[in-house]
This record gives sequence, C-alpha cells and structure tokens, in this order.
Amino acid sequence: MPDGLWWLPSLLVFGAAVAAFIGGVVALRRGGARRERAALAAGAAVEVRAKGLIVQADNAVRDAERELAFAEAQFGADDVASMRAALERARGWMREAFILQQRLDDADADTAAERRTWSARIEGLCTSVIGALDDAQSSIASRRRSERGVYAELPALRQQAERLGRRRVEAEAVLGRLATRFAPSALAEPHAALVRAEAALATAAGALDEAGAHLDRGEPAADRLGPASDDLERAVRDLDDIEQVELRLAAAQADAAAEATALDAELVAARRERDAHDDPDAASSLGSAIGDGSAAMAGRSALAGDPFADRDRLRACRDRLEVTRAAARNAQGRLDGARGALGGAIAIAESQLRVARAAIDRGGHAVGADARTRLAEAERQLVIAHQEPDPVAALDAARRATSRASDAEGLALYRGR
Repeated sequence: MPDGLWWLPSLLVFGAAVAAFIGGVVALRRGGARRERAALAAGAAVEVRAKGLIVQADNAVRDAERELAFAEAQFGADDVASMRAALERARGWMREAFILQQRLDDADADTAAERRTWSARIEGLCTSVIGALDDAQSSIASRRRSERGVYAELPALRQQAERLGRRRVEAEAVLGRLATRFAPSALAEPHAALVRAEAALATAAGALDEAGAHLDRGEPAADRLGPASDDLERAVRDLDDIEQVELRLAAAQADAAAEATALDAELVAARRERDAHDDPDAASSLGSAIGDGSAAMAGRSALAGDPFADRDRLRACRDRLEVTRAAARNAQGRLDGARGALGGAIAIAESQLRVARAAIDRGGHAVGADARTRLAEAERQLVIAHQEPDPVAALDAARRATSRASDAEGLALYRGR
C-alpha cells in the first residue's frame, strides 16, 4: 500500500464501528417502540372500562340530584342532609375523574404507564361515586318504606292505646277496692305504677295525634311512632305490675302467717335455752332477741293492713333470734368443754408445781429469784383456777400455772448446776 494511504484501514474500521453503533441504537429504539405500542394496546381495554364507568357514575350523580330534590320536598332539607353530603362528595370525585379522562383524550402522547395509572384512578373514583350514591338512595328508600308503614302502624298503636286506657281504668278500680282492706303503705308501689302508666299513656296519645296530623298534611311521621310505641310498652309493664298486686298481697299474708308460726317456736326454744345458760352475756343476748321477737308477735295487729311489712318484720326478728341462739350454743359449748377439761388441767398444774418445788429445794441457795418468782406465779394461778367460777377462765389459769411451774423447774435446774 502506498505510504500516502496508511490511514485507509483505520478509516474503514472506524466507519464499520460507527455503522454498528447506529444500527444498535436504531434497533433498541425500534424494540422500545414495539414494547410501548404493545403496552398501550394492552391498556386500551382498561381505558374502555374506565370510560364506561364514567358514564355510569355520571348517570348516578344525575339520578341522585333528582332523587335529592324529591326527598327534600317529601322529608325536608334536614332529614336528607346525609344524602346531600354524599352527593357533594360524588361531584368532587367526578370532577377529578373527568380531568383524568381529558388527559387520556388529549392529542399529546402519553406513556403507557401514565395511562394505566390514570385509568385505574378513574375506575376507583367512579366506583366510589356509585357506591356512595347507592347507599344514600337506599337510606332514602328505607325511609319511604317506613313512611308507607306508618299508615298501617298508626291505627294499630291507637288501638293499643285505647286498650291500655281501659286497663288503666280497671287497675284504678282494683286499687280503690284494695284500699278498703289494706294500708296505704302496702299499696304505695302500685299507686306509683298507676301514675307512671297514666303519664306514659298521655305522652303516647300526644305523639300519636301529632303523627296523625303530619300524615294529614302529607308530612313525614315515622319518627313520631317510635317514642309512642316505647311509652305504650312502659305502660304495659306498669299495668301488669298493678294487676298482680292482689296476688302478691295474698302471698305476703301467707308468708307472714308462716313466719309467725316459725318465730313462735323459736321463741319457746330460746326462752328454754336462756334459762339454762351458764354464760351471762349469752343469756343477756338471748333475752334481748327474745324481747324483739315477742314485741313483733304482739304488734302484728298494728301491721295487719300491710302484710309486706308484717312479713318482713317477723322474718328479721326470726333471723336475729336464730343467729343469737347459735352464738349462745357456741358459748355454752365452750363452757361445757372448759368444765370437762378443768379437772385434768388442775391436776397437771399441781403435779408440775410439786416437781418445781422439789427442784428449788434441791438447788437450795443456788437457785435464783427468777425460778422462785415463776413458782410463786404458778401457785397464784392455781389458786385462781380453783376459785374462778367461769370454767373457761379457770381452765386458762390452770394452764398458765402449769406453764409457770415448768419454767420455774427449768430455771431451778439451770441455776442449781
């Protein structure tokens, strides 16, 4: 190759590399374009679905606007405030959905990823619009069904109120008849129930009249029937209680008679136990309980008009007497037990005293004051045990004598070594 053409091979190599690079770039661009076109084609179905949802949601908003106008005319603006709020939210969502759809419809090229994001957002917004408006309209439809039911429920409640009014008159007559046989205290609760029933019936009648007036004017009335129904239920409960009072009075009379019989038997047994009791405190407690029970039995005539009070007083006296008798029996048991154990305890104390004296005598002058003091205390406690009339206290003294004598013996042996 001539010397002047030495650069020709390098130029050829460089040209081939440039051509290869350009070809690669072109191929990459063509591949990216193909992938983007494929992604756009795949997202086309999503965009079509989003457009269909926009139509559905927009129609739902228009229908809700008409429904809101009808509902306001029927129920008033305050009663449809929740539907109005739902419609306002739906309008805001639709404004955003239309803006996104406009971006999709613009001539400017958008990436497949952007279009997928916008379409998904449109779907979500439209779904929220349709769901919120469906809920709001379902609530209004339920309210309309309730209002239609008022025309059947109102007469039924009025009939119930009339029946309860007649029952109230009968209950008042029953209480008037019972007042000739029983004291006012026995009928205080039924009279209070009658007052409550009268108030509930009056309130219910007012609510039912108001509901009827609203229906006559073509206005909503369902919200008046709920409180009226509740008042009628309260009146039913109070009238039921009044109608059962005669049975409760008869049961209280029978219970009072049974309590009187049982208390009388308790009093006989308690008097016998009191007279035979060795413990003065227990005997005094028994005497007090017997006095209360006897007073309750003697005063029954004063409570003849109130069998509830008579029964409760007798029951309280009987309960107290039973408790007092049980305590007295326990005290007597302690006395009997102490009396039975006293002889043995004194014998043990005397024996231990003899042992202690012998120990001190053997120790002589070496035995100190501690042992001699314990022995003197033991002898004193033994004298108490012999002289104490209370067997429980005597038993305690005998046991203390044994303990002190044992201490004296131990000290004498220790000091005497």
